[in-house]
Amino acid sequence: MHPGSLLVQGLATPTTMDIPTAAQPSAELYQTQEQLIPLITSFLENEAHQLFVPSLAIDTAIFSFQNDKLKILLLRFWNTPYYCLPGGFVGKQQTLDEAAYAILRERTGLTTIYLDQFYTSGNLERFGNDALLTKLRELGAAPRPGNWLEQRFVSVCYYALLDEVAFCQTIDPLVFEPEWVDIDKLPEMLYDHAEIAGKALERLQFDLNHKFVGFNLLPEEFTMGELQKIYEAIHQTQLDRASFQRKMLSLGILERLEKKYTGKAHKSPYLYRFNKVPAAAEALAG
Repeated sequence: MHPGSLLVQGLATPTTMDIPTAAQPSAELYQTQEQLIPLITSFLENEAHQLFVPSLAIDTAIFSFQNDKLKILLLRFWNTPYYCLPGGFVGKQQTLDEAAYAILRERTGLTTIYLDQFYTSGNLERFGNDALLTKLRELGAAPRPGNWLEQRFVSVCYYALLDEVAFCQTIDPLVFEPEWVDIDKLPEMLYDHAEIAGKALERLQFDLNHKFVGFNLLPEEFTMGELQKIYEAIHQTQLDRASFQRKMLSLGILERLEKKYTGKAHKSPYLYRFNKVPAAAEALAG
């Protein structure tokens, strides 16, 4: 389950904004939220059952590399200290991948995103402990028993990699403060989302070594130092510069370009870009 995902997928009209590191709530959204309570109630009781596959949800761990740190995009639930991963539901005419891409487009405004399914969560703690439903009732919404949020959800989890920092964000009246957070400084999160974020990081670490997905976090041209910082941020450890460069060059996946101009030619680092990764390329690990 996801605070606000109902409105994004079924009720809200998308607008755009840049996602800051720490955004501020808007007074207009508080007013909009009160106006939407009757619509939310109706949606939970009727439209959601008609639009979405029951008991099935999508969670996404969206990663970006900013200021030499690996960040993950979190959404803060309205007027609470709780955060969640962006997510939503699967339309009755959608495949799982189509639903995941649609959620990412709605949340980021981007159409070209690296996306990979990595986990399925069927945690029993997801059932009967819905903070969103509790908050809606506090705000005056009183959906009848049997509404959309009272069922047990199994979540199919994806991770995504972005090489852009500022991008479009769908504003959701139930969610404030979309925030890029250091992966090693997660706040209190709803449901099992902290566990999912941890598993997403583990999968990203594996794929970085075996599928070379790091290029999705970099511009097309980059220095060896920039590439090393990506590996250090994801693996959360420091690497020896000479050994890292020797290993990466031995894999045959990098093409060296002209030197990067810095004003001092003898110190200018070479620029690189990725070639097509060989199917049988040696993994960086080991």
